[in-house]
Amino acid sequence: MKESPFLLQWQTWLRCDDKSVFISSQAVTVRLVNPVEIEMFEIKRICCIGAGYVGGPTCSVIAQMCPEITVTVVDVNETRIKAWNSDTLPIYEPGLKEVVESCRGKNLFFSTDIPSAIKDADLVFISVSHAVSACVNTPTKTYGMGKGRAADLKFIESCARQIVEVSDGYKIVTEKSTVPVRAAESIRRIFDANTKPSLNLQVLSNPEFLAEGTAVRDLKEPDRVLIGGDETPEGQRAIRALCAVYEHWVPKSRIITTNTWSSELSKLAANAFLAQRISSINSISALCEATGADVEEVAKAIGMDQRIGSKFLKASVGFGGSCFQKDVLNLVYLCEALNLPEVASYWQQVIDMNEYQRRRFACRIIDCLFNTVTGKKIALLGFSFKKDTGDTRESSSIYISKYLMDEGAKLFIYDPKVLKQQIIYDLSQPSISEDNPERVSELVTITSDPYEACQSAHALVICTEWDMFRELDYEKIYKKMLKPAFIFDGRRVLDHLHAELQSIGFQIETIGKKVTSARIPYTPAIVGSRTASTEPPTKKAKA
Repeated sequence: MKESPFLLQWQTWLRCDDKSVFISSQAVTVRLVNPVEIEMFEIKRICCIGAGYVGGPTCSVIAQMCPEITVTVVDVNETRIKAWNSDTLPIYEPGLKEVVESCRGKNLFFSTDIPSAIKDADLVFISVSHAVSACVNTPTKTYGMGKGRAADLKFIESCARQIVEVSDGYKIVTEKSTVPVRAAESIRRIFDANTKPSLNLQVLSNPEFLAEGTAVRDLKEPDRVLIGGDETPEGQRAIRALCAVYEHWVPKSRIITTNTWSSELSKLAANAFLAQRISSINSISALCEATGADVEEVAKAIGMDQRIGSKFLKASVGFGGSCFQKDVLNLVYLCEALNLPEVASYWQQVIDMNEYQRRRFACRIIDCLFNTVTGKKIALLGFSFKKDTGDTRESSSIYISKYLMDEGAKLFIYDPKVLKQQIIYDLSQPSISEDNPERVSELVTITSDPYEACQSAHALVICTEWDMFRELDYEKIYKKMLKPAFIFDGRRVLDHLHAELQSIGFQIETIGKKVTSARIPYTPAIVGSRTASTEPPTKKAKA
């Protein structure tokens, strides 16, 4: 009876191992390029579990770039899958709709039939999904040990058990998004404990490095693709198979292969470093406001140093999104668990500074409005955590709204992409509504027009850097607002309009800069008008 390729490879490895107790990485590499010993595995069908912000765009781009590969994205959330199959996608991302429509129904499919998609696939992605999806999510624990910091892996575990239950033959299972270090080991232990004679599952780590708002571009022109796996012949074979998928459009020089643990930690570290830069420049913004410096000028000066660079040096009301806070807190918890308290404390300061920046901005609004906002109408423009996305996860707008609601302010909120029900949902969470969700209906109004939001408002607060906010008719807005009319620019989007806005009559407050009032025109005094009181007093002569 002819032996299977897998058995031949495994026996070859064992025979080599019998001759030498230690197999060097060089020896493994040599075997990889020998087609006799390691036969190349070709991926023809991909299943992605989780149709959220990572799984949907990632697999849509793979389908477009690899027309010979059939890609099926699955989720238990029927509403979400219906949206992916409709003209109105469940998430907004520039260019995504065009990508989906170019291959949907050809080699890209969205389905709720998870078992069939897993069974048919050569490669299964476990992809982090939006919180409303019960299929896969890697949230921070809200209970028990590690509450508020550790990742909750129950959905990852559930996926792993379902995969091993319905799978047969050879299959590659890949973590697609941020998971704690050694999560792959947990998945592998579940596989090993439930193995079958006909089953061979290989586990890889392939974290995403996407920025919402530019996800399609990031996927098509990535800085790097990172793939981690076992340093065994079978592990290297799986890595090579996944590399071959990306090599359809990504240069080989940008595809990095590591062991599994390095891949997982690299994702956490990357997000922690990005969050750190934002908190660093935000700390400088507070110093600039106290001294009269301009944080934009400071950021430009230090960013021109090639060792530092200019990216992620934009001061604002703080970072948001699904990854930064979650990943930094995860890193803090990991350090504490490994008895590295000094390292944990260092990264905790990144989170503490972000919270400080949000609260400081809210306090500034209250102070400028004569130390009270109770009953006052405040227009809040922008609710997503950044422009060009409808994602509100950990948005600074949520926390600014909370602090103002705590003081009794009446908020009129406008965002061009975030749905009304999403805003209400976010503000009704117990940690935001102070266990009093009724106050949201009393204090919050969602508007579909920015001018309506500003009607009779005491202040206008910009929390998201949507481009449209630069183009608003501020003279029209000023006429409709109560006086004095304030603008609080939490994103520095109106810097080029300060002189014009001041001439209209606005009082302007912004991040990292003192906006001085327009100077009063100088009128020269009439010659000979100097009064005696402006001259030095005449001393009386001593008698």
